[in-house]
Amino acid sequence: MAREQTGAAGRRKANGAEAKEPADGSGGGKDELLKFYRDMLLIRRFEERAGQLYGMGLIGGFCHLYIGQEAIAVGVQSVKTKGDQIITGYREHGHMLAAGMDPKEVMAELTGRASGVSRGKGGSMHMFSTAEDFYGGHGIVGAQVSLGTGLAMANRYRDDGHVSFTYFGDGAANQGQVYESFNMAELWSLPVVYIIENNQYAMGTAIGRSSSETHLYKRGASFRIPGEEVDGMDVLAVRAAAGKAAEHARSGKGPYILEMKTYRYRGHSMSDPAKYRTREEVDEVRKTRDPIDHVEELLEKNKWADEAALKAIDAEVKRIVADAAEFARTSPEPDPKELYTDVYTDITQEASEVAA
Repeated sequence: MAREQTGAAGRRKANGAEAKEPADGSGGGKDELLKFYRDMLLIRRFEERAGQLYGMGLIGGFCHLYIGQEAIAVGVQSVKTKGDQIITGYREHGHMLAAGMDPKEVMAELTGRASGVSRGKGGSMHMFSTAEDFYGGHGIVGAQVSLGTGLAMANRYRDDGHVSFTYFGDGAANQGQVYESFNMAELWSLPVVYIIENNQYAMGTAIGRSSSETHLYKRGASFRIPGEEVDGMDVLAVRAAAGKAAEHARSGKGPYILEMKTYRYRGHSMSDPAKYRTREEVDEVRKTRDPIDHVEELLEKNKWADEAALKAIDAEVKRIVADAAEFARTSPEPDPKELYTDVYTDITQEASEVAA
């Protein structure tokens, strides 16, 4: 059944409430922490540059940044094995980078270029890469939960030992298809880990004003799905909780729910001025709970990296992002004929290929 909060925030605060003591570094070795630091920093710098390109008019449509939530995608990715699926909503850039996709291809997709990971057709909200087990960002709120459950059903049918990591937000947690998915997943013991990225405000409404039960990890209780609340600003807490949940699902015990308590620093999308919260609130979280600063403190505390080493990592990451932005800016747009490709499938041809 539902379980209480794990992981922690120590001197950091969980949206005004005192949190538990932070991880002291014992849960992660030097190489692992350095990788976490670099991976989270790559997402942060990438998203900052994406915001700039959006302001320059090089990225069209909607654009949802992952700044502040980096520890979740990076921490969960660290326990994923080859063949495990990832599926999420439209705030997806961080998940794709954490999955190891080329920043150039991701940035080129944002600018709608032919060299993008989805050949410029998906844009910010609809990227896809089966090569990296990434089954998409999805624009319909909560739609990915049913799809992620379907991926888990395929895993169970094939008995292949894979797990579906299905992400959604606190806003999507109130969608009806989420609970239909929960029921099916527990009824058939499907290997799926539901990851609720609770950034407190959904699209722009505080969770306390939209949800009668604000502890979202309890939402599976009526379906007998175990769950727990995790400090989503602590990559080590995320890694530990994700590992336990994945083992639960992989061993045939069925679904598991992880509520990652996190915070986004920017508005819901680039068009959102975020006037529903104060600047002081955002600054307080940045100052006391930032996931990258937390890992930086652990590295320095354990004498695994000094200021010069961390600056060198930042410089390397900035070069990667600058190259990605230039690649995205200068790559050609798709040929207009591409409008008619990847729209329909020739079922007759597919059937003949299967028969052969």
